[in-house]
Amino acid sequence: MSFTHLDAAGHARMVDVTEKQPTVRAATARGFVRCAAHVVGALRDGTAPKGDVLAVARIAGIQGAKKCADLLPLAHVIGVHGAAVDLSITDDGVEIEATVRTADRTGVEMEALTAVSVAALAIVDMVKGMDKSTSIEDLRITAKEGGRSGSWTRPGA
Repeated sequence: MSFTHLDAAGHARMVDVTEKQPTVRAATARGFVRCAAHVVGALRDGTAPKGDVLAVARIAGIQGAKKCADLLPLAHVIGVHGAAVDLSITDDGVEIEATVRTADRTGVEMEALTAVSVAALAIVDMVKGMDKSTSIEDLRITAKEGGRSGSWTRPGA
């Protein structure tokens, strides 16, 4: 068995995508931040002590997508040409969805997951003083487009 991210000696390596042609690619990821009822209430009425939680999370998520290669050692540095982070308050917390787009040699699944992760972390940071039990749940890719493997959508997404 061979592994794409190991060389012949078993050392970690970044896969060489130099010869691949850039194509338009997109990926969407989702996650959930579970919060106590009083936190959800504060999010809905804009009274969280640290300010506009959703605005901070949205910007943090976009920044996270652009910093993915700085965080994941074998991820390629790619152009993030579009990043949208959408947040919606539910009775149990905040749903997060991020879609990242590029025209590059490799996909943006990790950038979309990073966007959701960082947005979720920003929410936790903004509300942890109100509820220490706030948790991040169900982080996943829900769809991808482009590249050699084409389009994919998570069943039930």
